[in-house]
Amino acid sequence: HADPRIARPHIGTATRPNNCGIPSLTVIEIRAPGRIENSQVAVYLAYSTPLGHAAIDRELYVPRSWTQDPDRCQVAGIPGTVDFATKPQLAARMIGRALDAGLAVSWVAGDEVYGGNPHLRTAFEQGQLGYVLAVACDHQFTTRAGTFRADALARKLPRRAWQKLSAGAGAKGHRFYDWALADIADDRPGHRHLLVRRNRSTGKLAFYRCYSANRVPLSSLVRVAGRRWTVEETFQSGKGWPDWTNTRSDAGRPGTVGSPSRCSPTPSSSRPLPPNALRIQPRTA
Repeated sequence: HADPRIARPHIGTATRPNNCGIPSLTVIEIRAPGRIENSQVAVYLAYSTPLGHAAIDRELYVPRSWTQDPDRCQVAGIPGTVDFATKPQLAARMIGRALDAGLAVSWVAGDEVYGGNPHLRTAFEQGQLGYVLAVACDHQFTTRAGTFRADALARKLPRRAWQKLSAGAGAKGHRFYDWALADIADDRPGHRHLLVRRNRSTGKLAFYRCYSANRVPLSSLVRVAGRRWTVEETFQSGKGWPDWTNTRSDAGRPGTVGSPSRCSPTPSSSRPLPPNALRIQPRTA
């Protein structure tokens, strides 16, 4: 089995200003106080290890209102073969490509868009790929005692369930939170949990849905949850690069910086991936 400390891809969504040289191009409108700005929305895949992290793939998110308007897509340089795909489907494509390329992957982390998608979670589980995915406070969990919202289940956890653990080192030192784990009732193979993070100053809660083929300690899930912040760190460090808004990924060279280009998804994204077709092969010992 792959060492769980080696590789953790993280899924993140980011927007960047429209700088494609096409005045009419508006993939999505970002409303700021007193103005509306054209932006692009992309799903990024970051690869994180104890030695470092980097963005390794991206997919442009094209809204359904665009894919249903061929003339609009033609003006923007988006191929007519591009069909609508949800962000979880785009994430599945990128992770599938990473695995096909032989990347060592033990865990996947992502935000609520991905944690709330049952098809994506099932695909990971079928491939015995562990995940720690954020979910909303009203996400439903089924336990032996019944079905509860995430926030309601967190309120039922006893005081002894909480542990102070670091989610990793930040700019000001270790990020300490209180963490607790609740088992999810499921007869399928593997182990499923609700992971709850509590801010030690404000008491604010965050929730994660977790899966592992084999039982792992709370500290391991916390480390995976903490690794998700490397996506944000990747974006922040990228803002210091020259021509950040012109960054595009050429085939086989993710993250290269170049001149403004026609805005289009990667060639391999011309067809949406069916929800159950991630093609993750179970790892063998």
